Amino acid sequence: MKKNKNIVTVIIIVLVLIAAVVFISRYMSRPQQIILQGEAVAQSYKVSSKLVGRVDSLAVKLGDNVKKGDFLFSLSTPEVDAKMQQAKAMLSAAGAQSQMAKQGLRPEEILAVQSLYQKAVAGLKLAESTYERVNTLYNEGVLPAQKYDEALANLDAMKSNVEAAKAQFIMAKDGARVGDKQAAAALVQKAKGGVAEVRSYLNDATQYAQINGEVSSVIAEKGELVNAGYPIISLIDLDDMWFSFNIKESYLPMIRENQIISVKIPALAKSIDVKVYYIAVQAQYATWTATRADGEFDIRTFEVRMRPVKAQKGLRPGMSALIDWNSI
Repeated sequence: MKKNKNIVTVIIIVLVLIAAVVFISRYMSRPQQIILQGEAVAQSYKVSSKLVGRVDSLAVKLGDNVKKGDFLFSLSTPEVDAKMQQAKAMLSAAGAQSQMAKQGLRPEEILAVQSLYQKAVAGLKLAESTYERVNTLYNEGVLPAQKYDEALANLDAMKSNVEAAKAQFIMAKDGARVGDKQAAAALVQKAKGGVAEVRSYLNDATQYAQINGEVSSVIAEKGELVNAGYPIISLIDLDDMWFSFNIKESYLPMIRENQIISVKIPALAKSIDVKVYYIAVQAQYATWTATRADGEFDIRTFEVRMRPVKAQKGLRPGMSALIDWNSI
């Protein structure tokens, strides 16, 4: 009886050992579970101005939701305001000069030039009659040669005066030359460009939201002096989100664009479907480094981006995303 008992015990032990070996063998041969971890990322926009100025008004705070076109902040720029006054003054002066070039002299100014011309003509007539008398007396031997020379010189001078007065009178009647008018018009356009340039700077001193989003950071406060291009507010677009994974190159052959993959979001306590839309063309860094010179090599990673197939309420940047690689 005792002998039978020992036999049963041995059989049980053998069966237990066999079961343990089978269990361990199956456990060891079972594929190792591989979990890839990534994170949710949202498109971010930094709002800045191309001016140096002091924050004059700040309409939002951290965490605010804004819509496209909402006022964000404005800068106080007294130097640019002064530049605008200067630009407007230059435009006014250029406009006046162009108007003068188009209209020419005023009627009373033209009349004054005409009077000078008529006076020069009268002087020429007097010089001509004087020269004729002097020439007659000189030929008769009554007057000396000096008087003749003086009359002739006066006649030539009066002729020159008439030509100059006539030219001034014609210019006064016809107005500025075509080239002068074009030059004056070009000055007006240049002045307008200066005003438009300064106005663009002034407009840039006031910034509005370019997207619907959430204020993720407010870097400068009211009254603070900021440099040109300094980001004052950052916005994130929660409607433009994706998941970023760094995947080993040894796993990459299993990934392709437009592939649908199930991703678990622990923060939302659910799994969602995502679509692969981007695979980096260049590796980033090594996640595993060879330690022996026996044919092993460093394994590098590639960024892979995936977008949710459907919009997910409550999904926020930085949330973890898990992929069970064995399920792909």
